[in-house]
Amino acid sequence: MSDQSKSDSQGLTNRDYAVDLLRAFGGAVIFAFPLLMTMEMWWLGFTMDRWRLVLFLALNLALLEGLSFVAGFRKAFSLKDDTLDMLAAYGVGILASAALLLAFDLISWGMNADEVLGKIAVQAVPASIGAMAARRQLGDSEEEDERPDCYGGELFLMLAGALFLAFNVAPTEEMILIAYVMTPWHAIVLVVVSLLMLHAFVYSLEFSGQEEKPGGNGFWRTFWGYSLAGYAIALLVSLYVLWTFGRTDGVALGQVAMMVTVLSLPSALGAAIARLIV
Repeated sequence: MSDQSKSDSQGLTNRDYAVDLLRAFGGAVIFAFPLLMTMEMWWLGFTMDRWRLVLFLALNLALLEGLSFVAGFRKAFSLKDDTLDMLAAYGVGILASAALLLAFDLISWGMNADEVLGKIAVQAVPASIGAMAARRQLGDSEEEDERPDCYGGELFLMLAGALFLAFNVAPTEEMILIAYVMTPWHAIVLVVVSLLMLHAFVYSLEFSGQEEKPGGNGFWRTFWGYSLAGYAIALLVSLYVLWTFGRTDGVALGQVAMMVTVLSLPSALGAAIARLIV
């Protein structure tokens, strides 16, 4: 190949990557926008326990690394490429979050640095997930599906979706109110509804991108191996997110169980949606 041809090829690659970064920015804005408009998210930036925030950000980086392998915003075939994509997505998430917070005057130069950094850090979590998912949602629909066809990969996608949707709901006061007014019978019904919805969304309602039953398994094997496992993940994610945001501090065990049950509905839906769209 001539030097000119190499230069043209490299130039095309750089242009494509620039387009991917712009898609990532668009995905970051779309995913971050609902949370940006909630007062509870503004408060979390300076009230959230800093050690819990650091742990949450570390887990977010691990999640982005996994999503980069499963559905990064560019095709990558090595750990180095996946890591670079993870860092790029997180960087885009930070920039998009800072830009939106500045645009709404939610951060300013006169604010305490700890408050500014806290707000950006919290908001960058959904924004970075949106940036990473942008290639699937905003890119070429004819791109080859690179998702690993394995049980662990399926469960990981459920975890990512559950975490994202739980993160959208957990900071709100309404979620706490619902858990407070519900009776144990309401909680039992909600568990059944959440579990059935997760299974139906992924395997029964024939949505675009719906999964075939893994390995030709029958209903019960699929239900126990995937749907029930996915709901268990949704419960654990719900408990973790509530703890991260301080919702479980000083709260009776029964009330914590009610909050987890309430949050498991959006978590389960998030797990199902992730299986459909990623």
